[in-house]
Amino acid sequence: MDNILKSVILTPFNILYKWNPKLELKLLFRLKCGYKLNLEHPVTYNEKLQWIKLYDHNPLMPKCCDKYTVREYVESKGCGNILNELIWEGFSPEKIPFRRLPKQCVIKVTHGSTFNIICTDTARLNSGETVKTCRKWLKAKFLPCYGEWFYGIERPRVIVEKYLDGGPDGLRDYKVYCFNGKPRYISVDSGRGTSGHYKDIYDTQWNLLEGYEMAYKAGGQAEPAPEQLGELLDYARILSEDFLHARVDFYIVDKKVIFGEITFTNSAGFGNISPFKFAKEMGDCLKLPI
Repeated sequence: MDNILKSVILTPFNILYKWNPKLELKLLFRLKCGYKLNLEHPVTYNEKLQWIKLYDHNPLMPKCCDKYTVREYVESKGCGNILNELIWEGFSPEKIPFRRLPKQCVIKVTHGSTFNIICTDTARLNSGETVKTCRKWLKAKFLPCYGEWFYGIERPRVIVEKYLDGGPDGLRDYKVYCFNGKPRYISVDSGRGTSGHYKDIYDTQWNLLEGYEMAYKAGGQAEPAPEQLGELLDYARILSEDFLHARVDFYIVDKKVIFGEITFTNSAGFGNISPFKFAKEMGDCLKLPI
């Protein structure tokens, strides 16, 4: 759905959120998840993510959900070696040094999950359209009604990073779900941006959890565990230890672990999780201070 149209449709929720955030999230949760939100005794994963949005105001969260300022946090945790190469950063997209960019790169705006331009040949990149697109993205605001207060506090900017080549099988996105500083699940996204986008769920021993799904269909075929599985889990543990919950994302390129991003409220706490017992299992993993 177009962001402008979505904003218009959700205008009543945005207004209600400013007046009564708890009530608004309860209404939106019922519409999106199909059951009543219990904030006093949350049970499921999504319920507990709503609690975090309302009551957890960890000052590190705004820094760590921005794709540029999170780099400082990663370095402070002794994990600077897994940061992707930064080619350029700035607040003004017209200052992007297009003539000096490598042949392949990724241009991103730092406060959104879909604000990416994947460029495989900068000689064919339309600089004018790129600047126009980035300007538009920089003005984008997160919908207040989703309650993710930590987005947009850091001033968004444009960054240019090294292109990561996933080879003939494509780039795998390894998302490690950590609860109270402990990794518990790993989802693996493959075929992103195509009709064959699959997300398979594993436990930390790399056992495929057959029939378990989050947002996307499961491929259903277990892949061999990556050689770097232990590294993924160690880095995820270090980078999540300051938070009640964090999803820490990585890539593996040429056998090297590359940091992706940190997310605190997966799918804003409204994502489809099936079967329902899995939503409860994930909720059981997260201990809240209530």
